[in-house]
Amino acid sequence: MTVPEITAPAGTEEALRPHAEDAFADELKALAAADDRQRPARWRLSPWAVAMYLLGGTLPDGTVITPKYVGPRRIVEVAVTTLATDRALLLLGVPGTAKTWVSEHLAAAVSGDSTLLVQGTAGTPEEAIRYGWNYAQLLAHGPSRDALVPSPVMRAMSEGMTARVEELTRIPADVQDSLITILSEKTLPVPELGQEVQAVRGFNLIATANDRDRGVNDLSSALRRRFNTVVLPLPATPEAEVDIVSRRVDQMGRSLDLPTGPEGIDEIRRVVTVFRELRDGVTTDGRTKLKSPSGTLSTAEAISVVTNGLALAAHFGDGVLRPGDVAAGILGAVVRDPAADRVIWQEYVETVVRERDGWKDFYRACREVSA
Repeated sequence: MTVPEITAPAGTEEALRPHAEDAFADELKALAAADDRQRPARWRLSPWAVAMYLLGGTLPDGTVITPKYVGPRRIVEVAVTTLATDRALLLLGVPGTAKTWVSEHLAAAVSGDSTLLVQGTAGTPEEAIRYGWNYAQLLAHGPSRDALVPSPVMRAMSEGMTARVEELTRIPADVQDSLITILSEKTLPVPELGQEVQAVRGFNLIATANDRDRGVNDLSSALRRRFNTVVLPLPATPEAEVDIVSRRVDQMGRSLDLPTGPEGIDEIRRVVTVFRELRDGVTTDGRTKLKSPSGTLSTAEAISVVTNGLALAAHFGDGVLRPGDVAAGILGAVVRDPAADRVIWQEYVETVVRERDGWKDFYRACREVSA
């Protein structure tokens, strides 16, 4: 068996998905240069500049800051203000509402480092939040600071940075509760050494959780009180959702060397329309009620469907996004339950898609992939 060689991290140009602080380094630098407002301790930008970084705008020197989040401004302002206090931030919402995306960009703008991350799963151990041990050092010399392996949260505490915990409600309840002392007392006891790590100014924590996981490992009331909860909604209008999908597909397409451009905007609108109608249980004109499938049909899934369609168009077509390139992706997103969802999808295709003007090619593509 050949063991792959471990090399230094790839440069921004070579990374498949650069970290936010690398991908938008020029914007962060321009904001820092133009930012003359008060900054909390160890923040790279003022709260005003952090909000502009997420929401977009134009600086006095003409530098354009691209929007990272398209949604209510007040939501971003509340999230940023929370991080400037001693309260941790919980981003809550249904899957695909950009919780992870917002979390990453907040950490990049505030601390210049979005990598202090704990990924929550059913198997996340307490060591991932508190600390672990280098067992070779531990066996040879016993408990010591040299043998201790800090978690991302411990590092953030000692360096005054922003830590991130993704999918908090997927983490077992007893592991979740290891955050209580960290968030309330701002200390992390290390009883094996008779010491503690105290958080320095600038430390805070952003957690994400989705509404669909409520009840999996629900947060205790004690832990929930330590967070200020901000709910990220689905895009309010079709135009906003099309804008989000278009921006993200364009960014991902460039990183994957896929053709992007205005030619595919009609298919993006079509994907968004299908997702919104099935998600809302009613057609856009409000005339026809629909059954909703079991999937979330989120904005993130729409981005995935369009990106996959672009890949099909690039490698097996003429490079232009067409109905046949997105039909299979939509089918896969809608039909999660092979029995119930397939019936719902077929009814939608025959009663809505078939009768809609300008959708004949899409109807034929849907029939073909469903056969």
